[in-house]
Amino acid sequence: MKSQDSDASNTSEPNSPQTSFTLGDFQDLIRQMYHSKDAARGIDGTFMWLIEEIGELAGALRDETPQEQAAEFADVLAWLVTIANVAEIDLTKAVLDKYGSGCPGCGKLVCTCPDEGKP
Repeated sequence: MKSQDSDASNTSEPNSPQTSFTLGDFQDLIRQMYHSKDAARGIDGTFMWLIEEIGELAGALRDETPQEQAAEFADVLAWLVTIANVAEIDLTKAVLDKYGSGCPGCGKLVCTCPDEGKP
């Protein structure tokens, strides 16, 4: 489902690269590209791919260029979105429900939770 707040100027032909999109748009894009493979792999198998990508991100943050780090961040986000798709979770709704009114701990837009506490 396309987000209603997407900028019409970012609408592109199939196989054309996007220049900007919402989290919901990205979730839809990943679903279109990979859902049949992802569903077959299941949540457990997909979670293992996410963990591998998190490890690659950790290495990139220590030793790689900002461009390589950015690519690893994108991979981690894509695999997180993939798990959400397989689990049938709308990430936009989940993020808004949890963080849309501020910090889930203190309820403020700028967190005032103690440093030793969560989040």
